[in-house]
Amino acid sequence: MIPSGQSEPVHHLTVLAGFEIHVVEWGVGNPETVVLWHGLARTSRDFDPLARVLAARWRVLAVDTIGRGLSQWARDPAADYCLAAYERLALDLLERFGVMVPRWIGTSMGGALGIRLAGGVLRDRISHLVVNDIGPELPEPAVERILTYVSAPPVFDTIAELEAWLRQVYAPYGFLPGEQWRQMALTSARRADDGRITLHYDPRITEQFRHHPDDYDQWGAWQATTARTCLLRGADSDLLLPEVARRMSETGPRPAVREVAKTGHAPALNVPGQIDPIVAFLKG
Repeated sequence: MIPSGQSEPVHHLTVLAGFEIHVVEWGVGNPETVVLWHGLARTSRDFDPLARVLAARWRVLAVDTIGRGLSQWARDPAADYCLAAYERLALDLLERFGVMVPRWIGTSMGGALGIRLAGGVLRDRISHLVVNDIGPELPEPAVERILTYVSAPPVFDTIAELEAWLRQVYAPYGFLPGEQWRQMALTSARRADDGRITLHYDPRITEQFRHHPDDYDQWGAWQATTARTCLLRGADSDLLLPEVARRMSETGPRPAVREVAKTGHAPALNVPGQIDPIVAFLKG
């Protein structure tokens, strides 16, 4: 029997919306659940520092979205890489794990999915929503910057080279201890057919922006959101602009904007100064 609130994660490979999806479960046996959903080209393992803390009180479910991490890749990228498809994954996740009233923490793309759910099909179920550095509209320059490195993942001879590249590209995350950069490299790597190292994800995840150009236009969903909401913004973020964050604070759930100093897109949620306010919010 697994004790309630255990600190070590359990890894599930479960079929959600017709795909094998990797789900990391922390705090097995705790009665209330927090769902963690990562950004466009990241994985569930980015949340390990946060999940380890949350697991003392809540069950935590962190998901590798289809096409990322250890989850199955799309059969039809044009149809399977979009917020509507990710919504189906989320709904199946909640049903599979018996979650009626989730708390939701989403970074970037995961925050956009949280807005879609909290202002739509889960409007009466999500109790707490943490949106990490994304809004109901996206500035084109930031999208182009992200797509530039996501759509053509580089190839390396060694994982050490991959780690050096991650340190450069994800420098806007802010401070990460050295061991967290190594962990990020280890959970971001896969072998290509020639044995060299590349990134974990399907490069076709960017098809979302070609086939679903309006996916991230979500002011309607934001205004319909009634969940208690916390909005995080990297003080130097180019994805969640100050004027968009200000408008978010004045409409819909009207959250206060918590800015993370010396950080761009997106806060890593990896240190006590970022984790402790989230824990306090989720307790409310």
